Amino acid sequence: MTQSLEEAIRAFAPELPLAVALSGGADSVALLVACAEKWPGQLVALHVNHGLQDAAAMFEDHCRSVCERLGVPLRIQRVDARHATGQSPEDAARDVRYTAISALAFAEYESIAIKSIAIAQHANDQIETLLLALSRGAGLAGISAMPAHWRRDGLDYYRPLLAVAGADIRRWLIGRGIAFVEDPTNQDQRYTRNRIRARVVPALEDTFPQFLDTFARSASHAAQAQQVLDEVAAQDLQLAGRSSDGMPSIRALQQLSRARQANALRHWLKDRFHTIPSTAQLSELLDQLADCTTRGHRIHIKVGLGFVQRSSDVLTWYNP
Repeated sequence: MTQSLEEAIRAFAPELPLAVALSGGADSVALLVACAEKWPGQLVALHVNHGLQDAAAMFEDHCRSVCERLGVPLRIQRVDARHATGQSPEDAARDVRYTAISALAFAEYESIAIKSIAIAQHANDQIETLLLALSRGAGLAGISAMPAHWRRDGLDYYRPLLAVAGADIRRWLIGRGIAFVEDPTNQDQRYTRNRIRARVVPALEDTFPQFLDTFARSASHAAQAQQVLDEVAAQDLQLAGRSSDGMPSIRALQQLSRARQANALRHWLKDRFHTIPSTAQLSELLDQLADCTTRGHRIHIKVGLGFVQRSSDVLTWYNP
């Protein structure tokens, strides 16, 4: 069920001190203000300047202004978020952003030992992510959409506003007279997410008024099913892994069904190397695994930004 911003913040109980990822837009400004009121003196704001648009300097200036008014320390990192060949601009910006956020958080350990990081995605963002995943033919992991909590680089990340509607966040800010910056790229319908926001979501609101709740419930069911698959994959990899380095044994993988091979390999690549194979890449890898019956059979397949290859009796992955 969707909830108010106040309800979401009351239920939010991270380990402190807390860092809030601050873009300068409505959602992150609201999250920062609400957290600053709840935990004064226990907060740091982190801003990543992607440098991808002319408005980047305006966003950074607004973050400075908001933090000065709230008395919240602000840490800024400027990054190069240009995407590599074959990588979507959105994926590239996200990867660089999370790397920069982690770097900023760890840089603070001398003065404030940050334990948790809050990200301001809300209920509408969750539905857009679900629809975007469906448009790409995603599996359970994709339609699980965004988790409310996860760990990365030794830090706890939270999305405390996932059950709050975006329109409610803006009303909360406007009611308090708090300024925020509009991202001009949000109106650019060359991006699929923006087309979903502008065209698909209004149609859903008109046809299914409760869609924020029902779609979120479906994503939650998918996430539970994915958790079971992850547990099965971890068990299979433990049995298949070489004790010295955990690389999966080809012979052990071949004892599994094709579906369990696919599940185990997806989990191995994502968990250990932070890479996700496309459907075509995974299918080719499974075919090569099935054909690998002789000592001289070579496996060398592009997966993500790197390659899976055979090394003696195990599979390895490397990024050249």
